[in-house]
Amino acid sequence: MEIWIYFTLLAATMQAVRTAGQKQLSGKLNSMATTAVRYVYALPFAWIYLVWMLSFKKIEAPQLNNEFLFYALIACVTQIIGTAFLVAAFRYKNFAVATSLAKTEAIQVAVVGALLFAAPLSFMGWLSVIVGVIGVFLVSKVKFSLREMLAGSDAMTGLLFGLGAGLGLAITTLLIRESSLALHTDLMVSAAVTLVFMITVQSLISITYVYFHDKSQLGLMLKHWRLCLFVGVTSVLGSIGWFTGASFQTAAYVKALGQVEFFITLGLTYRLFKEKITAIEYFGMFLIILSVVILLLWA
Repeated sequence: MEIWIYFTLLAATMQAVRTAGQKQLSGKLNSMATTAVRYVYALPFAWIYLVWMLSFKKIEAPQLNNEFLFYALIACVTQIIGTAFLVAAFRYKNFAVATSLAKTEAIQVAVVGALLFAAPLSFMGWLSVIVGVIGVFLVSKVKFSLREMLAGSDAMTGLLFGLGAGLGLAITTLLIRESSLALHTDLMVSAAVTLVFMITVQSLISITYVYFHDKSQLGLMLKHWRLCLFVGVTSVLGSIGWFTGASFQTAAYVKALGQVEFFITLGLTYRLFKEKITAIEYFGMFLIILSVVILLLWA
């Protein structure tokens, strides 16, 4: 198999486990503090990985150019927003359903890539988008009526947070690839440099926000250090997979394969959170997965 497949499978597995940890942590911290944990506790491990990679490849770290900085800085912000939206979605939908909504990221990568990165979709590509959207409607069980939107129901709020998470993470994946390629060096090294740069910036942004918004959350981040460390370690392992996979292969294909995460999520939903999934939600989830299969095999 190609190298990007191995890293994508690593990313999907670690992300499912990390997201489960974030759901547990979201009951102890607010959304932004839970998001900050993902970066702050991952930061030292990301630096260790970069130092090891440079030593392993026996090359020097590349010079950060303006093109890299442009893409990477925007990606830092969109990933923070996407992660915060995902954590917030857990408060309105159960674990598997919230993750399913965020996993429309795979479809949104294809759409945003076509619109902003000159990567047009084929007929089958657009078919996958339509199937995915139908699946989202079924999973969310939301009736799109004006009265419901004005009422601000939990179902509508959960839907918007889930889709917002998918969009934020989709844009991030596209920008990560552009950032890595802009360094013009060994792709393993460029992926590691991009990872360290983004996690460093994101740690500063998120911890500053938490400090000024609610200082008490900082103490809770230390109090629950074991769970925070678990989220940080699984997060950096997942990010290594995503960043490296996206450096070697186009974002749409990486995210399409990454849907294997969904089956791990289902197992966690049953065994860890004891949450039930209805038949209509199962069918909606099946359509989301089908849309990704269409995108990967025939688009």
